[in-house]
Amino acid sequence: MARAVWGTLLRLTLCTGAVCTTAFLYHDYCVIGAGPSGLQIAYFLQQAGRDYVVFERSHAPGSFFTLYPRHRKLISINKQYTGKSNSEFNLRHDWNSLLSHDHRLLFRHYSHDFFPDADTMVRYLEDFASLLKLQVQYNTAIVHVTLDRDQQAWNGHYFILMDQNRQNYKCSSLLVATGTWVPNVVNFPGSEYVEGYETVSINPEDFAGQTVLILGRGNSAFETAENILGVTNFIHMVSRSRVRLSWATHYVGDLRAINNGLLDTYQLKSLDGLLEGDLEDLAIVKDKKGKLHITLRFYLENRNTSAGIDSITLPQDELDNFATRAPYDRVIRCLGWKFDFSIYNRSLRLMPGKGNKKKYPQIKPSYESRGTRGLFVLGTASHSVDFRKSAGGFIHGFRYTTRAVHHLLENRHHSVPWPSTVYPITQLTNSIIKRVNEASGLYQMFSVLADIILLRENATAFEYLEEYPVGVLAELEAQTGRKAPSGLFVIIMEYGRNFSGADKDVFYYNRAVGEAQHAWQSNFLHPVIYYYKCLPTEQEMRLRPPNWSLPRPDAIHHIVEDFLTDWTAPNAHILPLRRFLENCLGTDLRNFFAVQARDAILHLSSSAVSSWLLCCHPGQGARILFPVCLHPSEAAPLLSAGICKNARACGEQETPAPCSRCWPAGGLHWCRPYR
Repeated sequence: MARAVWGTLLRLTLCTGAVCTTAFLYHDYCVIGAGPSGLQIAYFLQQAGRDYVVFERSHAPGSFFTLYPRHRKLISINKQYTGKSNSEFNLRHDWNSLLSHDHRLLFRHYSHDFFPDADTMVRYLEDFASLLKLQVQYNTAIVHVTLDRDQQAWNGHYFILMDQNRQNYKCSSLLVATGTWVPNVVNFPGSEYVEGYETVSINPEDFAGQTVLILGRGNSAFETAENILGVTNFIHMVSRSRVRLSWATHYVGDLRAINNGLLDTYQLKSLDGLLEGDLEDLAIVKDKKGKLHITLRFYLENRNTSAGIDSITLPQDELDNFATRAPYDRVIRCLGWKFDFSIYNRSLRLMPGKGNKKKYPQIKPSYESRGTRGLFVLGTASHSVDFRKSAGGFIHGFRYTTRAVHHLLENRHHSVPWPSTVYPITQLTNSIIKRVNEASGLYQMFSVLADIILLRENATAFEYLEEYPVGVLAELEAQTGRKAPSGLFVIIMEYGRNFSGADKDVFYYNRAVGEAQHAWQSNFLHPVIYYYKCLPTEQEMRLRPPNWSLPRPDAIHHIVEDFLTDWTAPNAHILPLRRFLENCLGTDLRNFFAVQARDAILHLSSSAVSSWLLCCHPGQGARILFPVCLHPSEAAPLLSAGICKNARACGEQETPAPCSRCWPAGGLHWCRPYR
């Protein structure tokens, strides 16, 4: 029986005599969770014609967003207008849409709010699943996952899943897209008096005239404070870590400006305030009037237990200006969420990370579990790969990492190589410029996903691969089915390494770099091109410098940062890039400009052209006609520095002298109109 049909059968019980065995429902791919990442991988699997099923415990997709954020305002931006018509570029500023071929499924069709309502996200995900006819099995909670070892299986074992009705399923590859949804809880004496973010009232009137202590320092904590700021006596907020502002760290998971009203009231001394302290060292004592007092675990453990609550020493008994000496009416826990490890059998070796990554499972840079081959973690739970570095924990980031995982699976199990395009070497500069100015995946997953250019023999052509995980660069040939025999370029986006951070002043004077010769000092997000004569090895990847995404290259080039993120300036962006590529390849790429000029002319109607610009092409003695309707500043990105006023001054080979009627424009040299 075909797998696709077998996967749709109900549970079968085969009995022979007195012996009964259960036949598992089989699919090649099982996806746990129908949130954004689960639906995204389902879309790619469906487009590829694969046998898959998505299990969702709720009756509809996106169940997390039916509850969170509690105050219903998303912090993912929905920018309606960018001034551009390029759909890929516009995705850079659309943080909510998933990737698909259906233009109806762009989030801007669902909301015009810059920060949309969470209910809109729920409706969007429902439409995404239904309009694309994704194979989602609702009301199915997977409660246990284990391994069945079998050398005939793709990965040397099958995954066995059991749902709440004890129905069993079997698959060759398991894709975990459950996100992080288990509330983080810190246990300390008196923690039973603490209310959780997930259940606390969201009606401000319930807090009128009360004093509130909030445990936590992230967006959920500040979102809660923002909701009740105008009705409380005062709000105090305590956490072990300092406040990290997203505009200072360039990390979208840190405190966003939409939620930070309490910072104003704290710094302007309007009673509210922030405190630092380890929650595990605290204790809460409830007095006879129902007020909650903050003390230290040390005092509680050393009290006279027979003397009652009044015998407990409070910090203000020894320090009369103790910061939290005033009692509180309510204490609210807002400590975020963690991954649910409880359903996975020990045989899967799905282990939590270490330190500040302990809320995520341990995975490789390929998003595959470190303990079990064939188990991939997607979406928010995969954020350990780029935690506090990039956007992999959010829709506008993991929609691209999910696509990368799909490409890896297609190559591994179906011998479908990573998608690529082959171009003549004359198109090298143009291909890079186009991608850095349009690509959303490079832009959002900076320092994590990169475009790879594989050079053909004698550098006559190149193969272009988009958005490959740089953490597994050494495995590129095995992971993609593509070869890199003659060297490669890696195009990636980076911030300046010493620019951002919780302690940095990112608004300092002269923070931006404008000159191409100082491009390596660029602070804001900008393209960086690494050149390797051969593919880096595993050892080189392990020994790469701290905070480097890649090992030390044979050559490196920074394209200078641009205020408009528009890297098309002829002298500042294109010419330095072209010279870098020429130096690496030992070839002349200027023919690129002649090809572009020819194509531009052939696509124009002669009846619409009344006059032309006549220009010299260096090194070839050729003259190129351009329609005069192209202002020099508009035509410059096509020709870049291929036409120069003084060939020797700008380092080009000697060219025929320009005619006497030529005039300079935009750093280039143009002839007067020719009719």
